[in-house]
Amino acid sequence: MDNIGFEDFVKMDLRVAEIKECEDVPGADKLYKLTIDVGEERTIVAGIKQHYTREELIGKKIAVVTNLEPRKLRGIMSHGMLLAASSEDKSSVVLLTLDKDIPNGSKIS
Repeated sequence: MDNIGFEDFVKMDLRVAEIKECEDVPGADKLYKLTIDVGEERTIVAGIKQHYTREELIGKKIAVVTNLEPRKLRGIMSHGMLLAASSEDKSSVVLLTLDKDIPNGSKIS
């Protein structure tokens, strides 16, 4: 694994987000379109459909990288990336969540 400098790490804007809506992405077995609140509303596309139901996701507070370049996935612009832990073979994926309530958009450092 390559090391990165602290200067590179602090370039990432990590924020608390609450999942407000979750929709299937037509024709995609693994993707959900998530509407999240990070102090402002955003859309992200995430490949977690095989690991979570829509009902499990609504209202969940998660960690998100907010300053990635927007990327189009299956025709949907994704404005960020959620953080998750996964087993080596990717058979298990678990979202990074918060153990206490804190306002949406709070900075993670």
